[in-house]
Amino acid sequence: MNTIAEKMIFKPAFEYIDNGIEHGVLSPFETKEIILKKGEQIAPGFKPLDCDIRFLKDVPVKMRDGITVYTDIFLPVTQEKVPTLIAWSPYGKSAGTAPRYVGLFNMLGMGNAWGSGLTKFEAPDPAYWVEHGYAVCNPDARGIAHSEGDITMIGSQEAEDCYDLIEWLAAQDWSNKKTALSGTSYLAFSQWFIAAGQPPHLTCINPVEGLQDAYRDLAYIGGIPDPNFLHRLQVNHVSATGAKREDMVAELEAYPLANCDLWEDKVADVSKITVPAYIVASYSNTLHTMGTFRSWRSIGSKEKWLRIHDTQEWPDYYNAESTEELRKFFDYYLLDKQNGWEKTPTVQYSILDFHGGNRTGLTSETFPPKESELQRYYLNGKTRTLQLNADENDFPLRYFPEAMPVRVSFQTVFDKDTTFIGYPKVKLFMEAENADDMDIFVWVQKIDKLGNVLSEFVVPNRNAALQDFTQDGASALRYKGASGRLRASHRHLDPKLSTDEIPAYSFDRVEKLSPKEIVELDIVLSPLGLIYYAGETLRVMISSKDEIGSVMPGTPGCTPNNKGIHVLHTGGKYASYLQIPLMK
Repeated sequence: MNTIAEKMIFKPAFEYIDNGIEHGVLSPFETKEIILKKGEQIAPGFKPLDCDIRFLKDVPVKMRDGITVYTDIFLPVTQEKVPTLIAWSPYGKSAGTAPRYVGLFNMLGMGNAWGSGLTKFEAPDPAYWVEHGYAVCNPDARGIAHSEGDITMIGSQEAEDCYDLIEWLAAQDWSNKKTALSGTSYLAFSQWFIAAGQPPHLTCINPVEGLQDAYRDLAYIGGIPDPNFLHRLQVNHVSATGAKREDMVAELEAYPLANCDLWEDKVADVSKITVPAYIVASYSNTLHTMGTFRSWRSIGSKEKWLRIHDTQEWPDYYNAESTEELRKFFDYYLLDKQNGWEKTPTVQYSILDFHGGNRTGLTSETFPPKESELQRYYLNGKTRTLQLNADENDFPLRYFPEAMPVRVSFQTVFDKDTTFIGYPKVKLFMEAENADDMDIFVWVQKIDKLGNVLSEFVVPNRNAALQDFTQDGASALRYKGASGRLRASHRHLDPKLSTDEIPAYSFDRVEKLSPKEIVELDIVLSPLGLIYYAGETLRVMISSKDEIGSVMPGTPGCTPNNKGIHVLHTGGKYASYLQIPLMK
């Protein structure tokens, strides 16, 4: 019996409104089997069905501890046995036509005609996959809607429940005993946990941009608490049975360090994953990028592929080209089609330019490519430039979190086209005056020949409202460059995981700063693939506030706790620098 719930903090779940509107037109509870007919439109604005679909609604599945979860299953109308794609998340299994998701996709400029309305949020579209010989299983996780039990969020309980679901699916008379996981965001990071549990009938996985460590990637990015996005996620924890829900915001406050049972249960050990994995990532997702690349580096699968696209996860996941490539992967492993998938390049990556000239589908056997070499640009405090050699003498710079300016920056102009691909970081030597801690935010910008800071929308919509939302936030929708953050008192590096290329923190201690103490901060930045054309400028900004802003519209970003004066040292034995992967 899983005992991790004993460490969790529970609150009453939010009310499940079962009116056939709030959670989609197919949400009213009823265990039944019906045939959805070809040409049928599930709701206005959605794509008509391309084939008949056998729909098993609110099917009960018993977990190992006796509680029942309910799932919807979409099947081809056939006597042939078929594989199953599973979409595990707390998002409603029938919510494809829910107003909140209809509004979201309209706001992004995607509309809703790309899908059937049967699609669970961030999951495979059953209409497409059923037409091509697959079953799609959309469960309501433990405690969600009519499923029994209490709701937990990320970790071993969800992994065990989906293990049981996988084995139940494999035993059904319509199943070919092969299953796979697919989906984006929550449906991606749940895959790391589920696959690490090694269910016998899990055949392969397709994580598309999902964090891997709830402490480091969600609750305490860089050691700085961020309850706001957690609040947004937990609104999805709705129950029709009076369930309780795990409150990660309360846990964030109760468990401030990572070395406790609760947070350790929310770290996926991807080294235990052995099934083939087709991983999809981007440089631009401030919530998911770090965890996705970390999982790619550490996953135990011998058969693994990485594709790095240049947009946002939802438009990429649902576009025709991406879907067809994913089907080739699934056809190979789940339908035993000899379609040449095994010859697919191990890595397909992108190079962005912020001018509309992105290059995608570039191939390599590694990420970063072997031609990438780490280059250090030292911070010159006198000239505010980046240079290849450190100054002989220290030159300290001060900036003021509670006054102006709240930042300090350095830049270099390239005299030829220069491309960076891989994992950047900064090493900073800093002290705090009239304070015993600092929250440091770093942003690597691209500036054009006229001095304009460049960025790139990664969703189709670029209207005035999206301009407003993304000016100082909504970083998942508008990419502004590599970034990172760190609370100085949480600077201790994990000796087992940290490397010179990619720092990793233990987050198991608090080391406050003493007066006049100069500390060494290795700040990991998000991976990048970016070209600077001749005459363009790279600017690295060190700031006391989150310059890039929140992840999504309507959700505030983290609130730094900065006071006093920040002092950045440059030169001599305190030669601070930007380390960035340069393509030779």
